Amino acid sequence: MNIKELLAAEASEQIVEIKGWVRTFRSNRFLAISDGSTVHSIQAVIDFENTDESILKRLNTGAAVKVTGKLVPSQGKGQNVEVNASEVLILGDADADEYPLQPKKHSLEFLREKAHLRFRTNTFGSVFRLRHAMTFAIHKFFNDRNYFNIHTPIITGSDAEGAGEMFHVSNFNFEKIPLDENKKIDYSKDFFGKETNLTVSGQLEAELAALALSKVYTFGPTFRAENSNTSRHLAEFWMIEPEVAFADIFDNMDLAEEFLQYLCRYAFENNSDDIAFLNQRELDENKSKPQQERPELNLIERLEFVVNNTFQRITYTEAIDILKNSKHYKKNKFKFPVEWGKDLQSEHERYLVEQHFKCPVIITAYPASFKAFYMRSNEDGKTVAAMDVLFPGIGEIVGGSQREERYDVLLKKCEEFNIPQEHIWWYLETRKFGTCVHSGFGLGFERLMMFVSGMGNIRDVIPFPRTPGNAEY
Repeated sequence: MNIKELLAAEASEQIVEIKGWVRTFRSNRFLAISDGSTVHSIQAVIDFENTDESILKRLNTGAAVKVTGKLVPSQGKGQNVEVNASEVLILGDADADEYPLQPKKHSLEFLREKAHLRFRTNTFGSVFRLRHAMTFAIHKFFNDRNYFNIHTPIITGSDAEGAGEMFHVSNFNFEKIPLDENKKIDYSKDFFGKETNLTVSGQLEAELAALALSKVYTFGPTFRAENSNTSRHLAEFWMIEPEVAFADIFDNMDLAEEFLQYLCRYAFENNSDDIAFLNQRELDENKSKPQQERPELNLIERLEFVVNNTFQRITYTEAIDILKNSKHYKKNKFKFPVEWGKDLQSEHERYLVEQHFKCPVIITAYPASFKAFYMRSNEDGKTVAAMDVLFPGIGEIVGGSQREERYDVLLKKCEEFNIPQEHIWWYLETRKFGTCVHSGFGLGFERLMMFVSGMGNIRDVIPFPRTPGNAEY
């Protein structure tokens, strides 16, 4: 049995065996052991008079141990059971002078430099157990609804978002790159015979599958070569992207709402200890912040905010009108301008969610000018059938659209976005053979993890963050 199971077991004095790592050892008697199965440790009581002194001296924080003994009612507070140890073995020593994670408070910045060890802390143990739970919940949600998981390419010759900030993939010898007659790189001599990159999205390929399998989703790594060091940017991150045939923008909104509520509810029901720990951690962190910088809702309240509220649906034009008529706007409290035709900033999105509607919000019908080429053009000629889902404390968490299924319209949009037909001829061709209305959206997994864990920096919700100048481990 792991420690999570032992802590929930009856103290019937059965002999148990624990393998884990020392959290603390005090008074030469009380040993706290963790095995990562829960945020809680179990206490083993050592009979120090009958335990070899050399063993006691090696019970340092971080050491790997095996403890055998009786599971008995705990004499202390905080847990129902403890172990009366009859045997203690050191499986792996931890030098007390060198081990960097002593039982004291460490900054998140310090722990990022110790990413190979930070799993052992309570905070990151909770975060990564929660990350596993969310991964499982995502697959369960779609599997239970008869979706098929599609593995889309990591190496691609297309730029799905048209952003251009992509990592190049090549096997050229950088000291001897072949050039053509115009002194430009001759990609025909590269491994794939063309210019290729790491993908920014699996969406375009997922659409191809949806137009045969009806309901599919991707869950894989994506990459952006954006030279940004903010708390919300990674060069390598994970995306969940469902694509559904015969579904319009309204079906898409229904799916996104059901999906997000399911995930938040799953976190509550299956990781309550981790959620409680992370909630208390956030409350403790906020005590040192000025009142105006503290969130109105704590982590548990934000999750309940999503689970217990119907999402409000408005158009982009309605959102602009609400913002312009707000006291916030009239008192010049917005940092960024509010104007039809400009994209909404996080401060605008959070105002709509937290101040105006006081529930999650879905905004639709965005201007075509700042949305992707594949989004379906609306009849007004100015907007597209796009949607963004907005959450408290974070702003946009999901972006999606009804896809443009009309071949002639999509062809024209490719020209407007300067996307060469030869790059996505296969995508265009699906619009010629049994095209139909279809929709989908993208959820950045690390953005979701920030929301369900309460962590304020995206580097703290992925095991080994990849950022400009940082590819350690």
